Amino acid sequence: MKNFKEKADLIWRVADLLRGDYKQSDYGKVILPMTVLRRLDCVLEPTKQKVLDYLPQVEKLGEIAKDLALNQLAGFNFHNRSQFNFDKLVADPDNIAINLKNFINGFSASAREIIEYFSFDYQIDRMDDPKTDLLYRVVKAFQEIDLTDMESMEMGYTFEELIRKFSEQSNETAGEHFTPREVIRLMVNILFIKDEEILTTEGIIKTLYDPACGTGGMLSVAEQYLKELNPKAELKVFGQESNRESYAICKSDMLIKGQDPSNIKFGNTFTVDGLEDEKFDYMLSNPPFGVDWKKAEKTIKAEANSRGMSGRFGAGLPRINDGSLLFLQHMISKMKPDGTRIGIVFNGSPLFTGAAESGESNIRRWIIENDWLEAIIALPDQLFYNTGIGTYIWIITNEKSAERKGKIQLINATGAKDEELVKEGKLEFNRFWEKMDRSLGNKRKKIAENGNEKGIGFITQLYGNFEENEFCKILPNEFFGYWRITVEQPLKEDGKVVKTKGKPKPDTALRDYENIPFLVKNNDGKLVPQTIEEYFKREVTPHLPEAWIDHSKTKVGYEINFTKYFYEFKPLRSLAEIRADILALEQKTSETQIFND
Repeated sequence: MKNFKEKADLIWRVADLLRGDYKQSDYGKVILPMTVLRRLDCVLEPTKQKVLDYLPQVEKLGEIAKDLALNQLAGFNFHNRSQFNFDKLVADPDNIAINLKNFINGFSASAREIIEYFSFDYQIDRMDDPKTDLLYRVVKAFQEIDLTDMESMEMGYTFEELIRKFSEQSNETAGEHFTPREVIRLMVNILFIKDEEILTTEGIIKTLYDPACGTGGMLSVAEQYLKELNPKAELKVFGQESNRESYAICKSDMLIKGQDPSNIKFGNTFTVDGLEDEKFDYMLSNPPFGVDWKKAEKTIKAEANSRGMSGRFGAGLPRINDGSLLFLQHMISKMKPDGTRIGIVFNGSPLFTGAAESGESNIRRWIIENDWLEAIIALPDQLFYNTGIGTYIWIITNEKSAERKGKIQLINATGAKDEELVKEGKLEFNRFWEKMDRSLGNKRKKIAENGNEKGIGFITQLYGNFEENEFCKILPNEFFGYWRITVEQPLKEDGKVVKTKGKPKPDTALRDYENIPFLVKNNDGKLVPQTIEEYFKREVTPHLPEAWIDHSKTKVGYEINFTKYFYEFKPLRSLAEIRADILALEQKTSETQIFND
């Protein structure tokens, strides 16, 4: 991927030309659309003259027929019928603005729409100043950057690197736009691992959807990976994106790769579902962590109230400042009845936020009781560009294999334990992550992509083997459910119990609550069902013999306390060890002071 870094650096240097005329936070308004234009220009260059030569022969055809004929000659789902390319643009510096607009208008409709989403006409007029020649100098700088030899994946990386830099300049959240490629690769690995049909069937067509597709990274990696597995299979990709620049970049990538760009929709997925009637074989997404859904609150609540479980949000609504679980509900609504697999990246919040019968808990309950949650994988921290926090991949499906039915697999791929063993010299390398040569934002770690002893291969094996070990736990669905009970104690006055209608009156000051798991370990260490009454008799009555349960207030909740399940008790160090460390530190400090004196 050295090529992408070189190209990104070259393009980034063009931004220096804008200094003084543009604020740093606005550099992307010029550089991103110019990068798209140059990319389209480069890929069309080998067939450009053929298109121009054939143009007179199709002039009398309708626009649709004309586009089809010229697209076929161009070798893509788009073409450019303008006489200009970047070489000819810089050859006429005095008319650079009008010629650049002519060049843009020469694209077929699907490509021209992409540039329109950048609102680039305004930037052309703004830079067209004869005193500075800024527009000409920018076009000339891009003309000198050759993007012909860029693979689609490298170009995707280039756009993401530019967006990251521009987002840092404007204090925006760069991570909303893209996901580290190795994380996507891991997710795709796991989604496809058991699908023998897609691996072996010639001419098979499958569909993939991302409701928050950004620049299209998820879609690109999945498509590339499927081609590696089965060159004769076809993956049709679909997506929706609300950021104008990211949407335009994603559509340009779809055009160049021969995908149908009309499958990518613009807008807020929550308020306007651009693919309302579609169902998909696979879905992948990394929705923004903790995204506020207040702007869409009216629409979402209206759908939840009017359509209930026949709509997207009938299971429950999470708190207003975190719409992560709304994305998952939306995706579940697009599962095919005969089987769909979903991979989605969350932070820790959707695992446990919300008390019993809150929106979040009810959504978890709905997913788990329908037996859709197949696995959750805890990833290393410092893996994403915009945050150093821990993240989790959820695997959702309505086609669990027989051995997985009624069970949820948890994989601890944080690598924390491995790192301790590496430091102690007991392990040669961390099996889950490795340090990056240089940080990219908050991203300081990466998951190795080669081999089966570490990284993607190792984590995929943990998932595929479906066996309990130090990194993997397999638990029944019921393990994550609990009752939230209200424990009352009698109100007493002068040492006597106060009664109403013959029953003890509860003392609200003494009211307490207990979470009672559906399952408990027996003497043999096996998980077995328990009742509320059994728990109460065992855990509460011995300490509070007069207490009782107000059953009218009992609630059901579901949570996934991931860290707790993998917790390992570490005995405290002895006082002698601590004292020795302190003495050694004091000795070192003393020696340093003497040396400095």
